[in-house]
Amino acid sequence: MNLLESGRVALGALLANKLRAALTMLGIIIGVGAVVTLMSAGDAVEAYITGQFRSIGSNLLFVGPGTFDTQRGGPASASLGGKGLTNGDAAAVLDPLLAPDVAAVAMELIGSEIVSTRGESGLYSISGVSSNYAELRNAEMSAGRFLDAGDQVAESRVAVIGPIVVDELFPENPLPIGEQIRIGEIPFRVVGVLESRGGSAFANEDNVVYVPLSTAQTRVFPSLGRRGDYHISLIYAQAIAEDRTREAEEQIERILRQRHEIAPGDEDDFTVISQSEILASAASVLNVVTIFLGAIAAISLLVGGIGIMNIMLVSVTERTREIGLRKAVGARRRDILLQFLLESVVLAVAGGLLGVGLGGLGTWGIGRAASDLAPSLSLQAVLLATSFSGLVGLFFGIYPATRAASLNPIDALRYE
Repeated sequence: MNLLESGRVALGALLANKLRAALTMLGIIIGVGAVVTLMSAGDAVEAYITGQFRSIGSNLLFVGPGTFDTQRGGPASASLGGKGLTNGDAAAVLDPLLAPDVAAVAMELIGSEIVSTRGESGLYSISGVSSNYAELRNAEMSAGRFLDAGDQVAESRVAVIGPIVVDELFPENPLPIGEQIRIGEIPFRVVGVLESRGGSAFANEDNVVYVPLSTAQTRVFPSLGRRGDYHISLIYAQAIAEDRTREAEEQIERILRQRHEIAPGDEDDFTVISQSEILASAASVLNVVTIFLGAIAAISLLVGGIGIMNIMLVSVTERTREIGLRKAVGARRRDILLQFLLESVVLAVAGGLLGVGLGGLGTWGIGRAASDLAPSLSLQAVLLATSFSGLVGLFFGIYPATRAASLNPIDALRYE
């Protein structure tokens, strides 16, 4: 009996018990559907996270004082240990002779304060930033302008606010350009509204009020240090090219160690971290979670495989006389083995294909439920799921097929 004939016989045997075959495939369908959905969702989440990090700027290095902790609860300065970061540090990092691979530098002083206007008020993050902050962080304006160099020199009381701040403080005015707000007791004039940026590596940037760095350092969060230099929370350094990021990082570390008088062998009192390192850490965590969830989903495939083995053993018992009759009329051992193996594989592969359909439905559902994600049914996930389901059918079909092929034809014909 050739392969085609064996397949025809196997398919006929399965169609003779449609309900039983369908219930047997159910475990495979659920397992494959779960694996495909999780893989598609994992890819979508990874793409979303990567896009979020890319949106905060290109080739960026983040320099923070002490351990890299950017919780917006007040200026991150000497309280984190060491000397903290200062305007002088940022100027040194921008020196082309000391750091030739650094193209641009922006500064930020982070704190929080009550912001109020016309009876509305709330606690918001306040960021004093340099005038090139928007350029380095890829911040787009929804209306108005961003803070410029003139605002920095004049220590102007002007502010750029995020969309959440607009919604909460100006519920009836979506473009409050020219309106006045009070940060603490200090009045500021709104000159711009940012486009929605959502969550970033550090906080929700839609919930921030931006003011000139010089104004923040002298009026909002006075941060003049004992050495006569103003403290800052973060330095953003942009490398001249993505492939020069590592060199720029080393140059920044060397400059700051020298400025902070850190002896050889002593630990840094600052942290320099690149976008690629943040992405690698996030991807590593995401991969572990995806693998863990995938392993849980794969258990359904194993359960489905056990169900296939169970039903195939029942089928062998039910068809013992048929097997004996086929052997009596000349069927060889390998013909019987091939027939039952094909039945098992067909059950698994058919369940796998239906599971891919279920996974596609699950992927579509995730896309509908989470508008920020764009999951898609990847060819890799489909091939992996169907291949694995076929292997499950082959593995769990070997024992029943071997048992059927090993039956003695005389004993099989006598079987009642």
